[in-house]
Amino acid sequence: MVGTIFVPTMLNLLGTIFMEGVPMSDILEFLRTEGVSERILKDVEDFRKFYRLKDGCLSRIPVPQYHYYGKEIWEEALSTILAGENLLLVGPKATGKNVLAMGLSAAFRRPEWDVSFYINTDAGSLIGQDTFENGRVTLRKGPILQCAEEGGFGVLDEINMAKNESLAVLHAALDFRRIIDVPGYNRITLSDATRFIGTMNYGYAGTREINEALASRFMIIQMPVITEQNLKKLIRDKFPELREEYLTQFAQLFSDVRRKCEGGEISTKALDLRGLLAAIRMMSRGLPAVQALQLGIVNKCFDEYERQLVQDMIAVRFPGDLGHDQMFAE
Repeated sequence: MVGTIFVPTMLNLLGTIFMEGVPMSDILEFLRTEGVSERILKDVEDFRKFYRLKDGCLSRIPVPQYHYYGKEIWEEALSTILAGENLLLVGPKATGKNVLAMGLSAAFRRPEWDVSFYINTDAGSLIGQDTFENGRVTLRKGPILQCAEEGGFGVLDEINMAKNESLAVLHAALDFRRIIDVPGYNRITLSDATRFIGTMNYGYAGTREINEALASRFMIIQMPVITEQNLKKLIRDKFPELREEYLTQFAQLFSDVRRKCEGGEISTKALDLRGLLAAIRMMSRGLPAVQALQLGIVNKCFDEYERQLVQDMIAVRFPGDLGHDQMFAE
């Protein structure tokens, strides 16, 4: 494992885009089909074998519904984890940040702790708080502390939603010290397997710039937008019975919405990949196409002008009477 921090003999020195239906045990095979370096995948396999899991943590290993498509991004992310670094995924809406984060936990077979940040996030909610139990004061461990002790992967979702002063408690955990000082309790040393994966999107309301001290503790990947080709792969893998002509129409509709967003004509509310997939799922259950897209995409817009624009884009591509039997092959 030359070139990476993860080498068992050295451990004492260390203090566009998705796919569904791949079994957990086959995630590395999926990565091989993506063309990810065999050398990197061999290191991932060695990581799995070396860091044993406690039985109580097995249920925390995620089983992704989708897997991220993109050889280069996978290689960068896997190499970052193998090198012992923390990772920050930065990108606009619908770029697969959380999907990739979950995929990394699955690839390394590590328990995952998800921490959603918001304006009132404080040290107590991250590290832990005192509680009264069995007649004495004890520490109720927070997700960051649990993740640190169990060698898990902590997914810090929308990390730029929290105040910078709240995140300062993580500085010693995220840098070379790899410790957490809990006031009134012992100092906690992070497991060698522990990693933190942050996600952030500058476009959401309430977000802010993260400070330089925090940014320096991460390797940062700028997530690319999903391509039309990869979106078609995603839809095809999830809905194999969907006829080719409508597969193309759905992918092109999403691209149309993205262009409108990038041009400033509408907000990003309608740019909802989850909503598109959910709408197609409802179509597969028998709901007419236009009605399903109304629920999954159009109704995400609360401005009447935006709603009308999105409805017009849908009307161009999908007849009002389009139903299940026309879209799906038996």
